[in-house]
Formats: sequence, C-alpha cells, structure tokens
Amino acid sequence: MSIKQNLLAAAAVLTLAGTAWAGEDTAKISVSDPYARSSTANSASGAAFMVLNNGTDQDDRLIAVASDIAERVELHTHVEDANGVMKMREVEDGFPVAAGESHELRRGGDHVMFLGLKEPLDNGDVIPLTLTFERAGEVVIEVPVDLERKPAGAGMSHGSKGN
Repeated sequence: MSIKQNLLAAAAVLTLAGTAWAGEDTAKISVSDPYARSSTANSASGAAFMVLNNGTDQDDRLIAVASDIAERVELHTHVEDANGVMKMREVEDGFPVAAGESHELRRGGDHVMFLGLKEPLDNGDVIPLTLTFERAGEVVIEVPVDLERKPAGAGMSHGSKGN
C-alpha cells in the first residue's frame, strides 16, 4: 500500500477534528487550524501551519516534530539577514508556547518543514504528524493538505506569537 493509500485509509478511520488535545484535565495543549502545502506538484519539500494553544498554567515548548511522509521533518522559521533578505532556517530549540497563550505557525514565520517528500502532496490528502512538547509530551494530529489556501496576513511582520 502506498503512503497516499495509507493516509487515505487513516483518514477514513479517523474523524478529523479541528483541534487535537494533550493532557487529561480540562486545561490542555491544543492544536487548531492545521493545514499543509507544497509550492508545486513536484516539490521535494512542503510545510505545515497551525496554531498551538497552551491552556495550562505552565509554559511549554514544541521541541520536535515527526512524520513518515518525508525524509526529514524539522521546525523552521524565517529570519532577515543583514541585507534585508528573508531566509529560512531550522529552529533547534523549538517554539515556546507561554501559559495561557497561543503560538501561530504560519507562512513567512515559524512552521513545520517536510524535507525530501516521499510522494507529492495532493490537495485533500491527510498527513499524520506527531508534535512533541517539552511538558505535554506527544500530540498526534491529522493535517489536511490544502493547496488552494491563501496566506493570512500577507505583508505583516514576521514572527508568530499571539492571535
């Protein structure tokens, strides 16, 4: 069975909820509005975007991501160099999510990067993604591929805290 067939089978079994939760009590880490995309049909890379919500009373940090759809899955951001050129780079220490706050992973800012895609991302596919938080541990989510979605806040400042 191909990766796409596995993903479609998983999608048929799982009901896509808009939010995934970690923890057992009512105050939790949640993930909302996830989606993934690649820039072209034959891209060797893709990215995922979402909002990380910390409903706990303790700061947490997204420290790792994993998925079997690519050779490498990393946390990335965009930074401006001395010449004013935006460049993407890996963020090895992860993304902080303050207690009671949210951290948005969005285009032009912090995001999940898929490097060495094993198959092209097709609109409507569903990607299994494991997020590992410093305190909350693993949160497994299903990320729909949306190749038609327009970036929110185009032209706004880079970064990702809040909203």
